[in-house]
Amino acid sequence: MATPFEKKEFAKEPDKGTTIGETIVIRGEIKGDEDLTVKGRVEGMINLKKSLFIENSGRIKAGINTNEVNISGELEGNIMASAKTEIASDGRMIGDIKSPRVVISDGAKFKGNIDMETGKK
Repeated sequence: MATPFEKKEFAKEPDKGTTIGETIVIRGEIKGDEDLTVKGRVEGMINLKKSLFIENSGRIKAGINTNEVNISGELEGNIMASAKTEIASDGRMIGDIKSPRVVISDGAKFKGNIDMETGKK
């Protein structure tokens, strides 16, 4: 049986999602119900119910369908985000964005189209 200290620490541990490391290359489709942080390379399709974080070292060539996307690395592909898409000042993206909220920071690079329609009239 665990001590009260162990139970307390376990209960506080946050859900950090999954991280794809800098030396990892994935080709294919990624599906999941948790946050995903990409520091390596992904080519294909990404379908998530939560958020996608593309770190500075991350390189993605894929279509993305998720709740939220945060780009600090490179993305070539289209995004469908149900909540928000954000391109940080060190982020680079080529592709189209469909998201109700879009933030492009000063210094970010973006080439494509943005559709912020929510489908409600």
